[in-house]
Amino acid sequence: MPMSKQERERRFQLAGWALFLVCSFFFIADSVAAGSPLGLVGSVVFFLGCVVFLIPFAWKRG
Repeated sequence: MPMSKQERERRFQLAGWALFLVCSFFFIADSVAAGSPLGLVGSVVFFLGCVVFLIPFAWKRG
């Protein structure tokens, strides 16, 4: 059964946000390795922003 256009868009959006989360972990690791508190704060805020954007995906599935 082929996927609907809406489901395909949803999967691409979810994959994009997953990649943003992966990037945020790399930013956090790099900030810790560099000893940059400002970079660490920015990276954690970026991570939390990604999580906030993922909340609607969890609500639609639940």
